[in-house]
Amino acid sequence: MSASEDPRADWLAPSFWDDLKRLESRHRQLQKEHDIARRRLDQVTPQEAEELRCIWRQYCEVIAELDETTAALEHLRTGTG
Repeated sequence: MSASEDPRADWLAPSFWDDLKRLESRHRQLQKEHDIARRRLDQVTPQEAEELRCIWRQYCEVIAELDETTAALEHLRTGTG
C-alpha cells in the first residue's frame, strides 16, 4: 500500500499544511499580543495597581450579587429549596 492509499496519511494533505501555517501564524500573533500586554502591565504604577485592585474587588462583588440574584430567581422559578 502506498502512502496515498494509507488513511493515516491525511496529515500529508495540503489542507493540513495550510491549517498548520494558519495556526502557527495565529500563535505568533497571540504571543505578540501577550508580550505587549505584559510590557504594559510592567509599566503600571503602584497607584494604578491599587485602582485596578479596587475595581476588581467591585467587579467580584457585583458578580457575587448577580449569582445570588440568579439563584434566588431560579428558586422562585422552579419552586425548589
